[in-house]
Amino acid sequence: MPELPDLELYLDALRARVEGRVLRGLRIESPFLLRSVDPPPQELAGRRLEGLERLGKRLVLAFEGDLFAVLHLMIAGRLRWSAPGAALPARLGQAAFDFDEGSLVLTEAGTKRRASLHLVRSRAGLAEHARGGLEPLECTPAAFAERLGAENHTLKRALTDPRLFSGIGNAYSDEILHAARLSPMQWTRNLSAEEVARLHRAVVDTLATWRARLIAEGGGRWPAKVTAFRPGMAVHGRFRQPCPVCGTAVQRIVWAENECNYCPRCQTGGKLLADRALSRLLKQDWPRTIDELERRREG
Repeated sequence: MPELPDLELYLDALRARVEGRVLRGLRIESPFLLRSVDPPPQELAGRRLEGLERLGKRLVLAFEGDLFAVLHLMIAGRLRWSAPGAALPARLGQAAFDFDEGSLVLTEAGTKRRASLHLVRSRAGLAEHARGGLEPLECTPAAFAERLGAENHTLKRALTDPRLFSGIGNAYSDEILHAARLSPMQWTRNLSAEEVARLHRAVVDTLATWRARLIAEGGGRWPAKVTAFRPGMAVHGRFRQPCPVCGTAVQRIVWAENECNYCPRCQTGGKLLADRALSRLLKQDWPRTIDELERRREG
């Protein structure tokens, strides 16, 4: 799922292309995409796009007349920039915002249709789509600490909870926790003041660095490949590859559609985190430390 740096990359590309331009029409191909009935799509036609915003993991297109289009790409939704009025890609094409300069096309891979589009009247209506999370690049260290300790969760869950923090998902939470040298399974209320401050610095540094890096690498081109797995990431998507800090093989735990990647030496004091399925299956044969795991592989 695109996260804060990826969504900011889309916004940067869109501002250069359509901000201030008039929407000629909105084509909706998928009956599952549009989740609202008022205003109707045709009401946006002929209105100027006055601004582009991010609301958590949602992209917001703000049109004159206090109308808003709220796009949630979910896991497989992506945006393309095509020639004006271009046909929607077969099977993948879900919708198109048509401008004189080009068409913003929403695609979604796979068979599950999870991406959503809400058309909204007024700022008050837009506020109803906010999940309440703090903006991690805007909140103060004190506000961050207060929100982090508001509920007792694992750090992985807390960082990815949109009610607590806005725009952070599976990929960048892995990178943040590695930079902070903290276990993803550490409980939020067990952190020292120094660890909370270290985590806040890692959040700001990681997200700001990747936002700037992606925009710079894009060089004004349309972001054709928005992915959770980026070259240069420290641990996310790098299972069994060496940690860039200590060289230890990156480990992971997997559940449902999520995974958590971490370095056992940098983050957990050498301890292997229990995989819910495999550790239960192996029981006493489950290696408890990275040293034990490495000895078994060497033997």
